[in-house]
Amino acid sequence: MTSAAETPLPLAAVRVLAGSGHATEASALAEQPWLIFRAGDVASATEARRLAEWLHQLPCPTLAVAGRDASRAVLRACDVVLRDASDAAPLLAGIRRAPLAAAVLVQLLRVTEKLRIADALYAESLAYATLQGGAEHKRWLREQKPATVRGTDSGSAVEMARSNGELVIELNRPSRRNAIGVAMRDGLVEAFQLAAADDSIAKVRLRGRGKCFSVGGDLDEFGQVPDPATAHAIRMATLPARWLARCADRVEADLHSACIGAGIELPAFARRVTAAPDTFFQLPELSMGLIPGAGGTVSIPRRIGRQRAAWLMLSGKRINAKTALDWGLVDQIR
Repeated sequence: MTSAAETPLPLAAVRVLAGSGHATEASALAEQPWLIFRAGDVASATEARRLAEWLHQLPCPTLAVAGRDASRAVLRACDVVLRDASDAAPLLAGIRRAPLAAAVLVQLLRVTEKLRIADALYAESLAYATLQGGAEHKRWLREQKPATVRGTDSGSAVEMARSNGELVIELNRPSRRNAIGVAMRDGLVEAFQLAAADDSIAKVRLRGRGKCFSVGGDLDEFGQVPDPATAHAIRMATLPARWLARCADRVEADLHSACIGAGIELPAFARRVTAAPDTFFQLPELSMGLIPGAGGTVSIPRRIGRQRAAWLMLSGKRINAKTALDWGLVDQIR
């Protein structure tokens, strides 16, 4: 049964709230950590602009169920636009599980949408560090079981091979499904620094060895940084996305099977992304009390738009290669 909080407000009620100047009772600290409403026609362009500005400033996720006559300005201001109220269920479940992280996420996406990539990455790191010290992430850490799977792979975590003007970068921890830990992170920084510094490298190909491209950050290494400020400082010094973004116009990413978290956040920066038919994509960080922190709040919205990115990040749902192609997250299914 749908609760009152999950029932979309009529647009008339939202107009009253916006006109009163109040921010509604919806916030990450309230019983209802979202605003969901039915978007329809508005009386004038002035009213649409005023309503859009109000929605853009709300400190919680805003979800619009769009009618045929809905104002485009109002829809653009919302974090997610839905066809039907029933489509909101996975989003509301994600927000309810981590309302603080959800609020930080949508506010970050609104702010960074028009920032330069380098500036947006700084903002992402600060937001991520804030949540690392938060109650929602600490709760997730307490629930984790000790690691049971150990890597058995030989060679460097990131292998590089150059042939003439092409540099091939391969993730080389297949026994760990190419989970990105400190060693792999540092190897990627080194590889992308090389590509960014050497203009004679005309093409960079990014791949993953084994059954999948990458399941994202190595969960066994989460929670090891002593404080959020130190975490931010380390991330800004060792973030592969900063260097990948500098050479992205020469990078092609070849993906297969699982691309989770950083496993799609990083490839999404590339000029061209191809995917095998079995590839799937997922951004589960909200369930950990976090947001994407490998550059995904920057790279993914620039490929598929802020609202689809918010849908992926708030719901934690998987999408397949066909949907990714339709949205523009990948450029070709090979």
